Amino acid sequence: MQSDIKTIKKHFQKSIDKYTDNAAAQKYTADILIKELPKTDYDNILEIGAGAGILTSYAANTLKWRNYYTNDLVEKSEIFVKKYIKNTKFFAGDFRKIKFSKKFNLIISNAVFQWFENTDKVLDKCKNLLEKDGILAFSTFSPDNFKEIRELTGLSLKYKSLEEIKTSTEKDFNIISIKKSEYVMKFDNPLKILAHMKNTGVNSLTETHWGIKEVKTFCDNYADKFPDLTLTYSPIIVTAELK
Repeated sequence: MQSDIKTIKKHFQKSIDKYTDNAAAQKYTADILIKELPKTDYDNILEIGAGAGILTSYAANTLKWRNYYTNDLVEKSEIFVKKYIKNTKFFAGDFRKIKFSKKFNLIISNAVFQWFENTDKVLDKCKNLLEKDGILAFSTFSPDNFKEIRELTGLSLKYKSLEEIKTSTEKDFNIISIKKSEYVMKFDNPLKILAHMKNTGVNSLTETHWGIKEVKTFCDNYADKFPDLTLTYSPIIVTAELK
């Protein structure tokens, strides 16, 4: 992943209890992901990066399956996903390193692929885990994601463009749908923006600790440069079928 995996895990462990209450953009993309699927009935489903169970909850309300498998870096995620799908088989750890003993008809993932440094390798693993005509559906984010934070601090993941994601996906998949969207959040003050990022694990962009001075500088600069106090999410949502 683009940041140290231990750092990512640590930040998401801290934020998982507050994640659902703060992850409006992730709810937005989860809803689109489910709606874009070509059908609602699958034998075996694997969800990558289930986290606090946002996508799991949408799947539970919409999809039908014989077996639903979930995965996340954070072990506590199992508690959250089992609120929605009690008999899910949960795999803790880095998806790229887990050895699965079966194949799936649907692999789905919400707001996770941006953390993988080598998307091609992840897509290749998904290809090998899918049954014939299997579906891969995932959301990630474009280089416009958190453009306000990038302009102020220079901090950003190495997001891939829609064209880069399309090119990588098309190697082994027929794309059913790929779209870039925008979800803009507004806040009462810059401190709430920092709290939002902390409560959704996004502060794993950096391990640098900010003191009072750094926080004040950030807040003053944010309010000056972005007086509407917006934070922009720029999701890319992909639905594809294995060739």
